[in-house]
Amino acid sequence: MAERISSGNGSSNAPAIEVESVTHSYDKKSNVLNDVNLSLGTGFFGLLGANGAGKSTLMRIICTLLRPTEGNARVCGFDVVDECHKVRERIGYLPQSFSAWRLHRTEEVVDTLAALSGMTNKKERRRRVAEVLEEVGLSDVADRKVKKLSGGMVRRLGVAQAMVHEPEVLVVDEPTVGLDPEERMRFRQVMTNMGQDRTILLSTHIVADLGSGCSQIALIDDGTVAFQGSPATLLGQAKGQVFEATVPLESSNVVEEKHEIVSRTIQGSDVTFRIVVNNPGELTFDATEVEQPSLEEAYLAFMSKRGKLEGARQDEEHNAPEATEDKKGRRRRKKEKDKE
Repeated sequence: MAERISSGNGSSNAPAIEVESVTHSYDKKSNVLNDVNLSLGTGFFGLLGANGAGKSTLMRIICTLLRPTEGNARVCGFDVVDECHKVRERIGYLPQSFSAWRLHRTEEVVDTLAALSGMTNKKERRRRVAEVLEEVGLSDVADRKVKKLSGGMVRRLGVAQAMVHEPEVLVVDEPTVGLDPEERMRFRQVMTNMGQDRTILLSTHIVADLGSGCSQIALIDDGTVAFQGSPATLLGQAKGQVFEATVPLESSNVVEEKHEIVSRTIQGSDVTFRIVVNNPGELTFDATEVEQPSLEEAYLAFMSKRGKLEGARQDEEHNAPEATEDKKGRRRRKKEKDKE
């Protein structure tokens, strides 16, 4: 059985989310989740893993939308199967795909969903709607119709509807897909602020989503918890695996063919690579060890050890505008080389 991930806050209070030996299968042939164990208290926690790793399945089990094949889960001490109604009173959920009535005003959407959540006192509900819109930075567009909101605003509207009934636990699934860098940064700040006095569990395959406010990370790979601990622990495990090297542009193909590239920066006739290696002795050119790798690089180094770097890197590149531009540049250079 895997070890548990704890809040690390030293609190004697019972965990807000407890997952015990949860295994889940959709077709009875292969497990989407396999013996997952988590225990989370107050704070902002990240559930990290590539697309298809099992994150959304685990989220849906915690939110009472799926019955686990084996094991059990509790939220605020209540079983997600036998006491699902009590769980739903205490949990807020922002699914991966959130949409709202396009012709309704922002505050109308939150007010309607607040009423559906059981807030029957109209005066109190209006006060809370105004409060939560201020909290997520949407008070200035409270009268704006949903169809005129940006993608980032719609995601924050999703947070508002999940938070309006003041739940003790907030579960957020892949919140920044499709958002521009500014909106992603704003969203991370909202999550960090909210995690001060409640439990937030955020799933993502984009490491940058976790930000500096994330206190603990659980990394899921093929339905199992492959790593659990603080961001600092993950960074520490990357020591001696991330290197930087600058080579002439005409020699870059050799480097890319032989090594796992995290990123590349072209400067004139040279290109600077950030490289992940499992064995530094494999380097065939001069390279300098990176003393302080980023959290993204530490994640890629971890996945490289498991032979999963390619999939993890594709997830990161797919959501990074600068990486998209870089890929266009590589395609352009390849076409130019083919013409020679």
